[in-house]
Amino acid sequence: MAPEETRTTTSAPHPAPAPAGAPAADAHRPSAPRVWRTRLVVVGIVLAALNLRPAITSLGALLEEVRDGLGMSGGVAGLLTSVPPLCFAVFGVTAPRLARRFGPGAVVCAGMVAITAGLLVRPYAGGTAGFLAASALALMGIAVSNVLMPVIVKRHFPDRVGSMTGLYSMALALGTSLAAAATVPMTESLGGSWQTGLAVWAGLAGVAVLPWLLLVRDRGDESGAPERRAVTEARTARVEPSAPLRITRSRTAWALAVFFGLQATAAYITMGWMAQIFRDAGVAAGTAGLLLAVTMVMGVPLAFLIPRVAARLPRQGPIVVVLGVCGLVGYAGLYLAPAAGAWAWALLLGVSNCAFPLALTMVGMRARTGAGVVQLSAFAQSTGYLISIPGPLLVGVLYEATDGWGVPLALMAALMVPQMVVGVLAGRDRTIEDEAAARGPRGTDRAHGVGD
Repeated sequence: MAPEETRTTTSAPHPAPAPAGAPAADAHRPSAPRVWRTRLVVVGIVLAALNLRPAITSLGALLEEVRDGLGMSGGVAGLLTSVPPLCFAVFGVTAPRLARRFGPGAVVCAGMVAITAGLLVRPYAGGTAGFLAASALALMGIAVSNVLMPVIVKRHFPDRVGSMTGLYSMALALGTSLAAAATVPMTESLGGSWQTGLAVWAGLAGVAVLPWLLLVRDRGDESGAPERRAVTEARTARVEPSAPLRITRSRTAWALAVFFGLQATAAYITMGWMAQIFRDAGVAAGTAGLLLAVTMVMGVPLAFLIPRVAARLPRQGPIVVVLGVCGLVGYAGLYLAPAAGAWAWALLLGVSNCAFPLALTMVGMRARTGAGVVQLSAFAQSTGYLISIPGPLLVGVLYEATDGWGVPLALMAALMVPQMVVGVLAGRDRTIEDEAAARGPRGTDRAHGVGD
C-alpha cells in the first residue's frame, strides 16, 4: 500500500478549469465558509474524542470508594466494569441506521448530550441500579460516537485517514489519561466526595456539544467539501457494490472484529482494575491513579504515531505482534513484582493498549468505500465489544474467588496470544469489497446455503 501522501497525489482527479475571466489561483482556493466548516469538524472530532473514556477511567480511579459507598461486592463491581463493552455492543450496532436517518454529525451531537446527562446524573442517582442506569445513558452516547468517528474521518478527510485517525486517537488517549490522573486529586480538592469527583467530568462533555450543534445547524457536517466528495466518488465508482455487502461473510471483517474484541477486553480490564491491582500491592491510592494515568497517557503520542505508520505499511501484523509482546511482559511484571516495577509495567501496558488506535486505522484501511467503512466499523466494534463483555466480569469473579491477582493476570496474559494471531490476519493487505468481488456470483449462490 502506498504512503498516504503518495495515494493522495496520484489518485486525485485533475481539477476542473476555472471559469473564463476568473483568476487561476482562485479556482483552487477553498471558500471561507468551507474552511470554517473543516476547522469546526476538526475541533468537534477532538472534543468528542476527549469525552469517549473519562466516564470509564474516572470510575476506575474511584472504584473502591464507589464500591464502599454503594455497598457493591467484587462480583457486582466486575459487572460494573463490564457495562461499557455491553453498552458499546448493544447501542453501537444502531449507529449506522441512526446516521442514515439523521446524519452522522447529528447522532454524534446527541451522543455528547447523552454523555453529559449521564455523567451528571449517575453519582446522585441513588443506589447501584440508578448508578448503572445513568452510566448506561452516558455509555450509549459513547457507543454511537465510537462507531461514527471513523465514518466522519473517512467522509471529511478521505485522503488523510491515517493522520486524522491519529489525531482522534491521541485526543481519546489524552481524555482517558486525564480522567485517570486528575480524578483522585480533584475529588480531594473538592471536599473528598466521590460523587463530586465523578460528576465534574460532565462539564467537559458539555463543552463538546457546542461544535456539533453548530455543524448540525450549518449542515456542513453532512455535505462535506465538494472537491473531496468528487475525489472520493471518483475513487469508489468502480468498487462501490451494487448490493449491500455481506459483512458477516468476510474473513477480514471477522478477524478485525475478534481483534477489536480482545484488545477491548484488555483495555477495559486495565481501566477497571489496574489501579486496584496496584492498591492491593501496597501502592497509595493517588499513586495508583497516577500509574493508571501513565498507562493511558502512553496512548497520546503513540496513538498519533501508530496510525500514520500503519497507513504506510501493506500489512499491520508486525505492529500487532510488538504491542502484544509488550502486554505479555507487562502482565508478567504485575504478577512477579507489582509494586517494585510498577512504573515499568504501567509503561508497557500503555504501549500494549495502543492496539485500539491500530484497530481503528485498520477499519479505515480494510474498506474501500464509505458504505464499507460504515458497515465494517459497526460490525467490528459491536461484535468486538460483545466479545469483550465477559472479560472484566470474569476478572472480578476470579479476584474474589481466589483472593488474589495471580489467576486473573494469567487470564489476561493468555488472551494476548489469540489477540496477536487474529491481529495479524486482520492486518493483511485486502479490503472487504475485494473479498466480495472475489466471491462474485458464487457468494450470491451461497446466500441461501451454508456460508464460508
